[in-house]
This record gives sequence, structure tokens and C-alpha cells, in this order.
Amino acid sequence: MTDPVISLLDATLTLDGNAGPVEILHGLTLDVHRGETLGLVGPSGSGKSSALMLMGGLERATSGTVTTLGRDLGTMSEDALARLRRDHVGVVFQSFHLIPTMTALENVAAPLEMAGHADAMARARDELQAVGLTARADHYPAQLSGGEQQRVALARASAPRPDIMLADEPTGNLDSASGAAIVELLFGLRDRHGATLVLVTHAPDLAARCDRVAQLRDGRLVTNATDAAGAPA
Repeated sequence: MTDPVISLLDATLTLDGNAGPVEILHGLTLDVHRGETLGLVGPSGSGKSSALMLMGGLERATSGTVTTLGRDLGTMSEDALARLRRDHVGVVFQSFHLIPTMTALENVAAPLEMAGHADAMARARDELQAVGLTARADHYPAQLSGGEQQRVALARASAPRPDIMLADEPTGNLDSASGAAIVELLFGLRDRHGATLVLVTHAPDLAARCDRVAQLRDGRLVTNATDAAGAPA
């Protein structure tokens, strides 16, 4: 098997809470290999989203190591982490995080322009076409439904052709029909660009689409990653 593109080794995460430090993740060890899809499942508060944030360098491990694409994230500056995400990691959040003063097209093009791509607008149009939003390119987020906003977020995440896609409850704020459409688009974009996909989900049907599933509880990995049928991988 190839070297992992994401590797957490005895990673812990402690954050400051109102009553003092709170340990969110406890000694998490987990590898994700190139081209696979890993589902992170578990009850609310189990640490799924926090683990995803460590993988993308959006949170720093308090101890242990997190390596993404061969780089030790703990040794990188904030600027270097931002460049890594810009060039190699697409992130899709439950709450969309679109810029309200930008059109759908401008939201998708923005990270490409920041990365210096001369064809940013053309690539953004292609990505909007891939998620079925060509006709909505000049609309602002407030003029779009929740499902349409999540499609824009998917297009924005996939536009830089990332090596890794991280998705945090991508269907959590959507009705069942919109959520099902987003799932198909997410896996279609993964196949289109060949990206490794890690997604956090409470939905059993979405977890079943993954190559492997890892279950967390109380900030710990309670089962080794398994395939979608439940057999150890």
C-alpha cells in the first residue's frame, strides 16, 4: 500500500473552555491513503469535526503529529498552512461559508485568483457547470437555496483540483432531496479529480458509500477503520 496522504499519530487536541482546558481528542492514530474515501462517524461531540480540522491544518494538535501530503503540519507557519490548503486541500463545511457580497461565480473564482491562476473565471464557470449552476452564476448567496449554496461551496472546494477533499457534514443543513443530490455531486467531483476524500457524517447511507469507516467516541478511535460493510480494512 502507498504511503498515507494523511497520517495522525497519537494526536491530541486540547482547547480552552469556560471551565478550563478541555481535551477534545485523545491519542488519535489514523492513516488515510491516496484515492480512498474515509467516513468519520460517531455521536455528536465525539471529535469527528475536530479530527477533520487537524487533517486540514485548521487546528493544531496539542501533542502527537499530523502529517498531510508528507508535511508535518505542526512545524508549519500559518502562512504555509494557508498555502497548503489553497493549493492541495479543498474543504466543504456544513454552513457553506460563502462570501455574501460575491456572486456564485466570484465565490468559486476567489481562491483561484488568490493562487494566481490566469484562467480563474473560466475554471470557476466550468466548476459551476459541473454542479449544475451555470444559470445561477451571477446570483448572490442570499438569492440561492441551501442546496444551491452547498453546490457553490463544492465547486469552490474542487476548483483548485485538490489532492484532498475534506467535508464536514456536507448534507447536515439540507433537506433529504438536496442532501442526496449533494452526495452524488461530492462523489462525482472526487471521481472527476481523483482526490482523496474524508467526510464527517451522521448519515448511515452516506457512510456506506465510503471505502472505509472510522468510528469515534469521546475523542477516541473506538474501532479501527473498517470497510463500509463493517469488515476490518
